[in-house]
Amino acid sequence: MTAIKAYKSSTNAKALALACTMLSGLGVAHAQVAERDSADQDVAAAPAPAPSAAAPAGQQSARDIARRAAAAAAGQSRPAAEQQVVKSIRVEGSQRIEPETILSYTKLRVGEPYTNATIDQAIKDLYQSDFLSSVEIAGVETGNLVIRIQENPVINRVVLEGNKRLKDDKIVKEIKLAPRQIFTRTAVRADVARIIELYRREGRYAARIDPQMVKLDQNRVDVIFEIHEGPKSKVRQINIIGNEKFSDDDLRDEMATKQARWFRIFSSSTSFDRDRMQYDQQKLRQFYLTQGYADFRVVSAVAELTPDKQDFIITYVVEEGQRYKFGPVTVDSAIRDFDDEKLARSLPMKEGDWYNAKQVEDSIDQLSETAGFAGYAFADVQPNFVPDHENHTMAIGFNIAESQRTYVERVNINGNTQTQDEVIRREMRLAEGDPYNTFLKKRSEDRINSLGYFQDKFEIDTQKGTTDDRIVLNADVEEKPTGELSLSAGFSSLERFLVQAAVRQNNFRGMGQQAHIQLDYSSYSKSAEVGFTEPYLFDKPIALGGTIFRRDYNSFNYIGQDRNTTYSQVSTGFQIVSSIPLTEYWQLSGRYRLSQDDVSLDKGTFYRDTDGDGIADTCDPLRAGRYLCEAVGNRLTSSIGASLIYSSLNSYYRPTRGSRVVLGMDFAGVGGDVQYIRGRASADKYWGLGDGFIFSLSGEGGYIHALEDSPGPGVDAVRITDRFYLGQEFHGFDIRGVGPRVQRIPYTGTVAGGDQMLVTDNDRIVDDPLGGKAYYLGKAELEIPLGSGAQELGLRPSIYLQVGALFNIKRPLPTANFEQATDEDGNLLYNEDGSPSLLPIVTPVKDGSGRQLYVVPADAGDNGGSLTTCQVGYADSYGGACSGTSQNTVYSTTTAPFYERFVGDSASPRVSVGIGVNWNSPFGPLRIDLAKALVTQPGDDAKLITFNVGTQF
Repeated sequence: MTAIKAYKSSTNAKALALACTMLSGLGVAHAQVAERDSADQDVAAAPAPAPSAAAPAGQQSARDIARRAAAAAAGQSRPAAEQQVVKSIRVEGSQRIEPETILSYTKLRVGEPYTNATIDQAIKDLYQSDFLSSVEIAGVETGNLVIRIQENPVINRVVLEGNKRLKDDKIVKEIKLAPRQIFTRTAVRADVARIIELYRREGRYAARIDPQMVKLDQNRVDVIFEIHEGPKSKVRQINIIGNEKFSDDDLRDEMATKQARWFRIFSSSTSFDRDRMQYDQQKLRQFYLTQGYADFRVVSAVAELTPDKQDFIITYVVEEGQRYKFGPVTVDSAIRDFDDEKLARSLPMKEGDWYNAKQVEDSIDQLSETAGFAGYAFADVQPNFVPDHENHTMAIGFNIAESQRTYVERVNINGNTQTQDEVIRREMRLAEGDPYNTFLKKRSEDRINSLGYFQDKFEIDTQKGTTDDRIVLNADVEEKPTGELSLSAGFSSLERFLVQAAVRQNNFRGMGQQAHIQLDYSSYSKSAEVGFTEPYLFDKPIALGGTIFRRDYNSFNYIGQDRNTTYSQVSTGFQIVSSIPLTEYWQLSGRYRLSQDDVSLDKGTFYRDTDGDGIADTCDPLRAGRYLCEAVGNRLTSSIGASLIYSSLNSYYRPTRGSRVVLGMDFAGVGGDVQYIRGRASADKYWGLGDGFIFSLSGEGGYIHALEDSPGPGVDAVRITDRFYLGQEFHGFDIRGVGPRVQRIPYTGTVAGGDQMLVTDNDRIVDDPLGGKAYYLGKAELEIPLGSGAQELGLRPSIYLQVGALFNIKRPLPTANFEQATDEDGNLLYNEDGSPSLLPIVTPVKDGSGRQLYVVPADAGDNGGSLTTCQVGYADSYGGACSGTSQNTVYSTTTAPFYERFVGDSASPRVSVGIGVNWNSPFGPLRIDLAKALVTQPGDDAKLITFNVGTQF
């Protein structure tokens, strides 16, 4: 700061002589303002004497000085306290700031008196405006004041350098300096402190900020913050002093902060955080209070930073105190509707149990909720603790203050821009004028969450109404996208390459209607589907929906690593579904389905030419198997069904608590070609275990019974296309890898060599799943929470155990019986291992009229190699007149020997354990499962890894 002060006079001659001597040797100069390049240094300048108004500083003659000294000696000088009047004020050096603005920061006015103190105060006021870098006031002696200023520069830009862990946007929103603002060193120091605080919140206590200023033209500057982030400060050691009942490790396990160790390299809990340190003290208190130590306290908590600023050492000093038990537990309710003794018996703690503060908190919540059930929204429950320090007991009396029954005054719905109010209100179980009930409030939250239209964890807020017995419910929703327009491609271990295009809207027109169009194409399935559902028909809680579909599905088996199509099923039809609520939790659903099913086999693989025209026209059981040939044909299925549904889930899409039970029955035979009755049941139960863990149990099962007779021996009356199958939902097993199946195992070697043996290479075994008439499948799963970063990525891992089986069909008859070979004497031949040597089956081929076909020898002229019905000679047409003398051979096909076995038809449980991860990847929903089959049955196909991407899971 520069101060310009008037010269002072003195009547003391000795002082005058000394002053004259000093002035004669020194020129009077204006004070200069020191400038520094570093923006974090203070600006200061020593005050200097004011120059004479008669001559420039440094140019006053000795005669002038002597004249002033003589005048002072004669008593003509002005006393220091004498006031002068401001004659004029002029501002010099202003560029952006108007002179009037400069003057407004001072108390100097024309015509007003001033003193040295007034001048000093004016200079201080101008500096405090933060607009100026230097100030000088001249003309103090004459009253014609000149305020010479130099303005603070304008910030051109603010640059951050060296920041990697904290992005620019996170720092910029915290600092005050910005382009086009006035630069001040005070603001720079404040921003440096803010940036350091940001890094300390990230656990980087060694962070250092070096601010720099780069001068530009037109009085502008660039402000540069050079950031040295330094390493993250870890917690090297956590020391606990005073604990005797529990070890250090036990107490450290209760803390959120963890000691830095190599195996926690990816954990964020090892970084030091003062807020987390406070939280850990609360965790220690909670732990001891739940163990009965009611007098526990944390005496001190000290965090020491190591000299290198790399790590922290935290030390807690604790006093455990004595362990307490519960004394008498009573309830004293001023609400007459309640039975005090009954309420006390319902509480979780009992006299003589070890004291547990968590049970006390739960009891308060339980009593408040009970009061809420009865309509007392604002019941005040206060625990009264009576410790007995001699006997170490804690008696507790819960006092429920008198309260008025509460009624709903108003229901406010806010935040819905697309969804109509009516859609939300019809899920509310409380309306204006109803008695308030916390159970119905919670049920309303669950039903609104189950819509899937809003962000998760929606809650209804309550506030007091216009009177004490009125309450206002506020449903503040945050909508999320409910429509989906997708065109995706992916690869599945089950479907191979697949493409999916879908348009789906779960909240069509904001009225809760559901509409969808979906097309799917993969190597083994194709489908098209259009559907629409109205959940509230005619403003009544009656749902009505319909679907039109066309599905082409190819069943398959594996020969080695090759997946081969067995039969194709084309289904075309529609389904109508309707449902009505019976109670709050029970719902009845009915449906009608009509579909045309066309089942066919690959003619090139499973058919044979029966009439010699080169066209395969008959299903060959030796190639396809009897069970597949029996499935071929067109059938019309007309069925009706009903389901009874119970659901108390808190969310249909991501449940964390509640249960769901579905009992369904379908009857096919309302016209059509198929008659059966099929029943299915499923149940799910979810528990939230706290800290994000979700445990669930689920089970399902079904049975189908034919209402028509079997078509023949060894043929089940329930067609292969109507049976149950366990697919990809049973992890640890391949798709259709569980249940009844027929395996065809070929022989190696030759009859003549006597070395026939069943192949042991699974790649050469044909495996045809047949499905089952009954099944069950159970699952126990624990969903494991991850950190916030993983949750943002949509990662949801889980571990699970599954048990299931598919069984109960009629054992099919063998496809073929191979004769045992004999020698020339008629003796049966055996292989070297003692097994019988089997002959291939030779099947003569006949034409469409049942006439045997023959092959003309290749050397028989023009007709060599041709097929004919003539045993000798040749005819131009089948059954025509034969001419010629060629001796023809019977036309036939040969089937090599194989062993066919029926396996897997067992109700014995299959068991698997696994780990699964759901990921909402940029490529679409992804599900990966690593599962191991622990218990299998003969014929089961295990599979360790399965995944799906690009399709729903």
